[in-house]
Amino acid sequence: MSTGDCELCVPNEVLVENSLAYARYDNNSLSRGHALVIPKRHVASFFDMTNDEQSAVLSLLNQVQHIVQKQHAPDGYNIGANVANARSAPAGRVAHL
Repeated sequence: MSTGDCELCVPNEVLVENSLAYARYDNNSLSRGHALVIPKRHVASFFDMTNDEQSAVLSLLNQVQHIVQKQHAPDGYNIGANVANARSAPAGRVAHL
């Protein structure tokens, strides 16, 4: 998959962002407030990000949690990153809240 084919490589409906990552709500979510935090550089997985990119993603997770809490007031949170093989990209580079 080239970066031109990746729907996540072009920030869309941005909730918050920094120089290395951005966050948006999931377009295909089964639960209200399900947010994605995505590095701006196309990588195969969370573990392929630089330390700075990982820190940027985690920083945005904290910011998004405050937004989700204010807008949706969920009972709890799950944080995850799906990491499989390279064919699963771009899903492997996304942090979910």
